[in-house]
This record gives sequence, structure tokens and C-alpha cells, in this order.
Amino acid sequence: MSKNLQIVFFAVLLYSAGVFTAFMYNDQKTEAIPLVPPKNMEKATFPKFHDFPLPENLTLCEEPVPFHIHRVWEMLDREFNITVWDRAQVFLYLKRAGRYFPYIEKRLLEKGMPDYLKYLAVAESALLTYSRSKKGARGPWQFMTLAARHNGLRRDRSVDERLSFERSTEAALGNLKRLKEKFGSWTLAMAAYNGGETRLRKAIQEQKTTDYYRLNLPLETERYVFRIAAIKIILENPERYGYHLSDEGTYQPMVYDAVEVKLKASLDIMEIAELLETDFKTFKELNPQFLKDFIPAGQHFIRVPPGMGIKLIAALKQTPAKVSTAVIKVSSRIERDAH
Repeated sequence: MSKNLQIVFFAVLLYSAGVFTAFMYNDQKTEAIPLVPPKNMEKATFPKFHDFPLPENLTLCEEPVPFHIHRVWEMLDREFNITVWDRAQVFLYLKRAGRYFPYIEKRLLEKGMPDYLKYLAVAESALLTYSRSKKGARGPWQFMTLAARHNGLRRDRSVDERLSFERSTEAALGNLKRLKEKFGSWTLAMAAYNGGETRLRKAIQEQKTTDYYRLNLPLETERYVFRIAAIKIILENPERYGYHLSDEGTYQPMVYDAVEVKLKASLDIMEIAELLETDFKTFKELNPQFLKDFIPAGQHFIRVPPGMGIKLIAALKQTPAKVSTAVIKVSSRIERDAH
């Protein structure tokens, strides 16, 4: 046998011996594992989880939820349990609500709309202004591109007003009010907001009912109103369901100045940030609707750190070739994203 063949032979022999040894070792370890649980497992204790009951009655946007229809009760019970046991998510709802609800509540009151509609934004985006769905809906109120433009929001390569909390809130509330006038109830308005006007109108015509709770709709749309109702139940009385959040734990509203400008030409964001003695990131976080590193021509609401509105206007007046008008439209508003 040649020297090379001897080396190969001994290498194969050593490898086989190693594999066999490893197999026997693992086999012995496997046999050492008991096939039945130890006897003390019978004495083991586990935490008990108690079911949270639904309220005996419920109204949603001043409309009673018909619990006497058992299917309705089960649908709500499903969404309620999914939400109430999602502990981390509910805590984040409560934290973000401290930042965003004050503005939504104020605008709902001014428009004479039910306060409960604020929970629709929670169901849509979990109150994340940068939220994006798989289908391409964006912002706190989850507008698709065509719906955004139809409701007066600018959406192009440089601006996406779906990401502006104030602008998208105004568009969403205006849309909901229009849908309520068109379909006659807030539950149908919410269903149309989720599933589309055409689909809802067709379902009403074919099924000959305007009662949301008796309409056969796509499952996503049927669950939608119940999800909003479940969120309302929990966020209205969080302590009842074990959620205790201190005032310090909530995300506080941020104060800023909003300047309304009408631009003839674009403005460089970095130049504005330096002028206001702030940084690019701060400006972009206050104005997420601007997708590029400049503010394009057109009419805009520009948010700046509190007290800087007057300073910005003074600076813009020195560039009349680019700026038509610049006024403090809204001062000391509260809104900023929580990342």
C-alpha cells in the first residue's frame, strides 16, 4: 500500500471512530432524559388569569351596541380580548394618547362630532404618525394616496401631508363627517372609512338594511368597528383592566409655532434650521410631511420650535423673491411624533 493511501485510510478510520463515539454519547444522554414529568409537577402552581367581562351595555358614537344579538357580543368579545391582553401595545396606546388626544378632542368638539371618534385613529395607526400599511396607507389616519388627494391632502414626490398630524386629522374628520351625512350613522361612516363607500353602498342596496350590525360585510370591515369599541372600553377605564400609568409615564404634548407660508420657490431646510439655531433632524421631525431636504413651492404649514415663529417670518420677509406671504397661523400647538 502506498504512503498516500495509508494516510487516507487512517484519516477515514479516525473520522468513523469520532462519529461513532459522538453517536453513543448522544444516545446515552437521550436515555438519561426522563420520559414522564417528575412527581412534584403535580404540586406545581401556575398563575391564574381571570377573564375580563364586557360592560353590560355600550354606546359607540351615541349609538347603542346591540348586545342582544349574540353574534355582535361575540365579535366584540373577540376584539376586546385580543386588545386587553396585548399589554405592551395598550401601554403604548395610553402613552401616545397623552400627546395626540388633546388636539383630536379639541377639533372634534369644535366640529360637533362625537369624542369617541378619536379611538378610530388608535385602531388605524396605534397613534404613530409615520405608520404605513402593507397596502400603502400612511399616517395617523391611514389614508391611501387617492383618498388623501380626494380629501385635500397634498401627495407628491416632495410632500406627503398624510404624515402631518394636523393636516391629516383635519382631512380625516372632514371625511368622517361627510360619510355620516351620506350614510346616516356613525357606525356606517366608520365602515365606509375602512371598506370604501362603493362597497358599503352596494351591500346596503343588496341586503336592504342600513343597520351596520346586520350587514354582511368583508371580515376586516366587520371587525373594524368592534376593534374601535374594544379600544374605547379599555382606554376609558384602563385601571379596571390592570393598566396603571403615571402622568410622568405619558408622552407629553410638545409645544411649537406653526407658520403658514406661501412659497414661490423652494427653501432649503438646512438653511432654515441654521437660521432658527436648531438642527436638521429636529426640523424634519416637526415637519415629517416634507420628504426631501427642501420645502417646495406652494402653501404650507411649517412647524418650528416654540417662540421661533416670529423669527422665521422676519427672515422670510427678507427673501420676497421666494416668499409671497408668511404669517403665524397657529401658535403654540401641541403635536410631535413619539419614536
